Amino acid sequence: MAKTAIVTGSARGIGKAIATQLAKDGFNIVIIDACPIEASEETAAEIKALGVETKAYKCDVTSSEQVNAVVEDVNTTFGSVDVLVNNAGITKDGLFVRMKEEDFDAVIAVNLKGTYNFTRAAAPLMMKQKSGRIVSISSIVGIQGNAGQVNYSASKAGIIGLTKSVARELASRGVTANAIAPGYVETPMTAVLPDKVKEAMLGAIPMKRYGQPEDIANVVSFLCSEKASYVTGQVLSVDGGMHM
Repeated sequence: MAKTAIVTGSARGIGKAIATQLAKDGFNIVIIDACPIEASEETAAEIKALGVETKAYKCDVTSSEQVNAVVEDVNTTFGSVDVLVNNAGITKDGLFVRMKEEDFDAVIAVNLKGTYNFTRAAAPLMMKQKSGRIVSISSIVGIQGNAGQVNYSASKAGIIGLTKSVARELASRGVTANAIAPGYVETPMTAVLPDKVKEAMLGAIPMKRYGQPEDIANVVSFLCSEKASYVTGQVLSVDGGMHM
């Protein structure tokens, strides 16, 4: 029986690339996104053409009730939850002294609480079957910080702490938990940045190129494979050398 992977925030961008790569690896794919369900279903249809089973859900990752219901339905429909990729995320940038409390709360809720909600829902299933892979997408700014992104940096740093603690708790049950810290990746989220910011970021990348969603997807693929069965509690930077 094919294994099943849940990928949050996967209707487009990095999440879509991850879901596509895991489908190529033979996983059935569950598309989770807060965008209109039509977009998620379109992505699911594209991935299904690769020869795997897919299902799309519209889900607010900040709602534990919605998340629990989705994970329960996935387990019933597919028979297992073998991989969870926590990718859903938002930004609401602004200088710290001007940042609105609601903008701080919103980013923490989606990026960090959303990761908690899905991990909390999937972990018991993985523990019961004594196998599972959890990969959460952090960020280079969760490691080194970034001006104008206090909320985003805090959420992504939180994901690292969550990942390491979960890894310690679940290791004896055959479940691994790792995080990936991307650098600057060309996605719809980063496309809206001013050209001056993009140029500054490119200048800070030793490899002198922007990352692509597939660069992140390839590392997720490794962490979800049997080749990474002895890797847990780690943060892998995929950033062209920005953070060394």
